[in-house]
Amino acid sequence: MKRTSLQRPVLPHWLDDSLAHAPMFDSSSSPEARVTFIDHEDGFFLKRAKLGTLQREAELTRFFHERGLAAETLRYDQDPRHSCDWLLTKRLPGEDCTASQYMEQPERLADLMAERLAALHTMPTDGCPVPDHTTRYLERAKEGRRIGRVDPSFFTDMFGPASLSEIHRVIVERKHLLHTDTLLHGDYCLPNIILDDWRFSGFMDLDSGGVGDRHVDVFWALWTLRFNLHTDRYDNRFLDAYGRERVDFDVLPLIAAIEVFG
Repeated sequence: MKRTSLQRPVLPHWLDDSLAHAPMFDSSSSPEARVTFIDHEDGFFLKRAKLGTLQREAELTRFFHERGLAAETLRYDQDPRHSCDWLLTKRLPGEDCTASQYMEQPERLADLMAERLAALHTMPTDGCPVPDHTTRYLERAKEGRRIGRVDPSFFTDMFGPASLSEIHRVIVERKHLLHTDTLLHGDYCLPNIILDDWRFSGFMDLDSGGVGDRHVDVFWALWTLRFNLHTDRYDNRFLDAYGRERVDFDVLPLIAAIEVFG
């Protein structure tokens, strides 16, 4: 965990004194949210983001926690005074999968990622607070294309050179292949999986989750293995462990194309 000591950060008024006066460290990984690690007892994470933006994550984290898949959410609060949302969760035991202990054994890591994902994708979807991830997913890509929010590398790094118009054509011609029948993490990357000496502790950063198409998670798993390990050597190992029979290889380019505009 990256730790930068914080001195007198802005805190919600309701935070317990025992937490408010504990050592705090910046654990942020995105400019969209400030994440503070509170070093008290087993640890806590306090996330701050733009007003209204953490509600989805709070609801999904509660849903996943009830199934033993995420940390306990202690409080979600909207704070008009500071124009922000607050989300307080307990720390899961262990470290994320980018820790050297795990990165030094990439074969084992790819197998574990695949097995955990296959298990997640068999979970019942009843009661999920985001029952239609697919519609929102496509709408976000549509909006991204409209405003010019694009990153072609999500497609070209995996499937070769293509123009933006060619990538968009993949979405138009294949979007009917998407299903909405599987519980997703939505951002299934190594930093979002917590292990405690190779034992699964839970998932983090669940704001992109919901009931959608399994290939979203499969794509991100392949992407993160390539990105974090700097090689595509473990693609086949992951797919074998996950189950190739579960993967429609016509859908993976579609997911990559959607992510270009996501």
